Amino acid sequence: MSHGTLEVLLVGAKGLENSDFLCNMDPYVTLTCRTQEQKSSVASGQGSEPEWNETFVFNVSNGVSKLDIKILDSDTGSEDDLVGEVSIPLEPLFVEGSLPPTSYNVVKNQEYCGEIRVGLTFTPDPEASGYQGYSAQEETYGGWKESS
Repeated sequence: MSHGTLEVLLVGAKGLENSDFLCNMDPYVTLTCRTQEQKSSVASGQGSEPEWNETFVFNVSNGVSKLDIKILDSDTGSEDDLVGEVSIPLEPLFVEGSLPPTSYNVVKNQEYCGEIRVGLTFTPDPEASGYQGYSAQEETYGGWKESS
């Protein structure tokens, strides 16, 4: 399977349903890759069209097949509201190596509620078994292999 580093570029979202009635919502994102969870900054007052342009890095090992993203509205004095969520399958990324920022549908209760733009890059770990890339043992320049 795939060992390495997953880099996530969280660009922004659009068309989100505003969960605050009196003012613009303050959205933020939680990104979960198996047991690792990271959180974006809060896009204060940016409402249904937030932009983050933040990068997150996860360590990926066998069995990781998706990246879960939740968009929440930061509420002072009450529990944060779920705006929507998306699960991004990682198999195409493991094949391609990187996927440019792409829009993914955000859903809540199985209904479309906006889009989120995310770019993904996977860097294989050369120490992982079965990796067919560069090996320090193959390096031959800069010296002699044998001298006679």
